[in-house]
Amino acid sequence: MSRLFGTDGVRGLAGVDITAELALSLATAAARVLGDGPDRRAKAVVGRDPRASGEFLSAAVVAGLASAGIDVYDVGVLPTPAVAYLTADTGADFGVMLSASHNAMPDNGIKFFARGGHKLPDDVEDRIQAAMDEPWTRPTGPDVGRVHTMDDGATRYMSHLLKALPRRLDGLKVVVDAAHGAASEVSPEIFRLAGAEVVTIGARPDGLNINDGYGSTHLERLQVAVLAQDADLGIAHDGDADRCLAVDAEGTEIDGDQIMAVLALDLLERGQLAQDTLVATVMSNLGLLNAMKEHGIQVEQTAVGDRYVLERMREGRFSLGGEQSGHVILLEHGTTGDGVLTGLMLASRVAATGRSLADLAAVMTRMPQVMINVRDVDKNALGGNATVQAAVADAERDLGDDGRVLLRKSGTEPVVRVMVEADTAERAEAVCERLVEVVRSELALAPAV
Repeated sequence: MSRLFGTDGVRGLAGVDITAELALSLATAAARVLGDGPDRRAKAVVGRDPRASGEFLSAAVVAGLASAGIDVYDVGVLPTPAVAYLTADTGADFGVMLSASHNAMPDNGIKFFARGGHKLPDDVEDRIQAAMDEPWTRPTGPDVGRVHTMDDGATRYMSHLLKALPRRLDGLKVVVDAAHGAASEVSPEIFRLAGAEVVTIGARPDGLNINDGYGSTHLERLQVAVLAQDADLGIAHDGDADRCLAVDAEGTEIDGDQIMAVLALDLLERGQLAQDTLVATVMSNLGLLNAMKEHGIQVEQTAVGDRYVLERMREGRFSLGGEQSGHVILLEHGTTGDGVLTGLMLASRVAATGRSLADLAAVMTRMPQVMINVRDVDKNALGGNATVQAAVADAERDLGDDGRVLLRKSGTEPVVRVMVEADTAERAEAVCERLVEVVRSELALAPAV
């Protein structure tokens, strides 16, 4: 059987890949693996985003957990980072989130958090998958789990974030785009509680409209709203609000690299940037690396994926890390990417300095970046192909300190991603296209017989 878990839980088309039967089986398996702890009945926190399919999938998860003897605390619709926080705050043995993040509405997913709200390592996910096929004895009578509704989950999460905020947002006007997702209620409310004047868009979820034309993957409406409302900045979440991108007062996008640059300098000034280090992935823009170097901040780079960023942060005890996509982790305040917290911290920096977001983000200059996905190639031959490696070396010599090259294989498709940064867009495009031709010619898959 192929591995069920991907880089962020189990995800696919709801009703086809992610079925009620699968959710039930995963839940009972997770109960046996994650609920095997102290001599007391284990408990789990369960939350979801507002997708229609989340209604039947969460019901299946709750039923599976309770049938396996787990006491369930159902928090309803809340962001992924809220479920992670509540898992830790309540002392639960594990947490479950039903969401497909930034994916379109027909998809859904199931992800688990270990005790303390941490993501599961691969070996624990493998144990859960293996347990799905193992025989087990179901509890009966008083040993079955009980199901509770946690009505104060949102309040507890918002209180936690307000305590983390270094400065109130009084005097700021902020547009919040919640992607018709899990943060549609909590994000606008917490910005108001923090003192900002808030304009809200994309905050009327109906179960079908999540990520549809709104949110961090569709910034156009937020850009228009910020300009129309004469706002200081705009904040965009994805469907489960573990990401945050921003828009400055001129309507210009501020990506995750720029957000990390602003927050890194803020933490550095306040003496809270652990070991003066930022953790980012290999996809982060060279401009971020250059800017951090200029300010005496070391950047540690990981493979693409927030779980790898988090692993390195925990290993090195670093306080800030994230991805260009807006997945930012502030480890002192959360165990996973938190788009609401990130937006609050970014707005707080604007309020504290009295400077515009555009001015703050200008600490780094984004190098022109071109990425092309080369399909239908033997991605596993990438590292061992001498011609490809020679072409990469030539490109790196050509670019020198003015750019960089990154070739990496997709984790799910027969695709090699070719990324080039350079001092001009034209130069980046030319080098990238040259490398793409080499990859195509050297790694092309043999035609099917």
